[in-house]
Amino acid sequence: MLQSKMNEHQLLKAVPESKTTRPPKHKAANPIDAALQAWLDSLPTDILALVPPEIQDIKASGAPKRWVVYPPMVLLPSGSFEQSWWKSLPGCVSQHIDSLWRMTLEHIGKREGKGLLTHLATNAGIPLNKSEDEDENVLRTPSGLLMHFGDFGPALDPAKSPSETDFAEAFWVSTKQNGITQIWAPRYTMFSRGNIKEKARILNFHNDPRALKYKSRSELSKETAVDLYAGIGYFVFSYVKMGMKRVFGWELNPWSVEGLRRGALANGWTVKVVREGDILTFKDENIVVLLEDNMKAARRLKVLREKDEFFVSHVNCGLLPSSEASWETALEVLDQEGWLHLHENVGVADIANRKSEIEDGLQRTSNKYLNQRRVKADEVELVKTFAPGVWHCVFDVYISSSLMQH
Repeated sequence: MLQSKMNEHQLLKAVPESKTTRPPKHKAANPIDAALQAWLDSLPTDILALVPPEIQDIKASGAPKRWVVYPPMVLLPSGSFEQSWWKSLPGCVSQHIDSLWRMTLEHIGKREGKGLLTHLATNAGIPLNKSEDEDENVLRTPSGLLMHFGDFGPALDPAKSPSETDFAEAFWVSTKQNGITQIWAPRYTMFSRGNIKEKARILNFHNDPRALKYKSRSELSKETAVDLYAGIGYFVFSYVKMGMKRVFGWELNPWSVEGLRRGALANGWTVKVVREGDILTFKDENIVVLLEDNMKAARRLKVLREKDEFFVSHVNCGLLPSSEASWETALEVLDQEGWLHLHENVGVADIANRKSEIEDGLQRTSNKYLNQRRVKADEVELVKTFAPGVWHCVFDVYISSSLMQH
């Protein structure tokens, strides 16, 4: 609210209409600026007088210059409309704010040519670490998503499992990356657009010369991958499209599992969902996703191996800021030879040292608890910057049953 002892009614009376002039129009450089100008033009003169001058100056308004469209939703970058002058709008101005959001959707829709856009939200970072006042966001729910316009679904009790009706009535969006469709419900699960580079790398992993020195692509149709943090299928789908026989995934968020299921079907793949307590069985499904803690993965697959023969050659550990808690499990579920893909946030100056620590630590674990195998930390992939001087890294570690030198 504006800092004044006068109420809004008094403020309206205090601004003589005859002295109120509209700001000069700024030629919009992007559709959001155009929407903001159109909104200002649409406001009654007495309401316009209460709009902070920073907003009336389109160049200084702080309106975002970027956006991403996931039809029918537009997602704005984190921090959009977060300046003090946007947060302190008088109530009588805020009553008109839906018109700004509607115009923003209309102008972006015309620019993008992607049909009717109906939902607008601002992205927010996913809290990764627990503080003194809150638990760690292990479900990776988008708790900071700012929903500006459109019905994103009701606030649901996180302690209750969603019903089929909840799934049916939720708002879902989709996108296609690397020719693969992914589906999610923005209010209940996250989507990481920045992982597209790593998804593509995994998809083409066995065409990379450094991977071919260990194993040829021709064996993939007989092999299995395990993703211990499956999400909505970020890397699960890359392994399937790569040509692997089957992928097992573990995921705690039921909304992510439902998104994975829908995405798999949209891509023409078969999928089975196994819930905690269910017996793990499968037929010819491309994907088997388990809605439970990944700490049960080793036991689950050990029991399964007693009945069905399969070979796990890739294990993906995609949790940030570190997936280290799952590395021993990853070693257990991997067969005698294969790859671990370990995700971590690492300071740029510490990457080489962290690579050595990972290799040494996994070697000690292998020697102590498992059949002795050779651990070789191969390359480090820099996926994207996470913070100044900090990179989201993926450490590719090759495990072999011999002491061959690579």
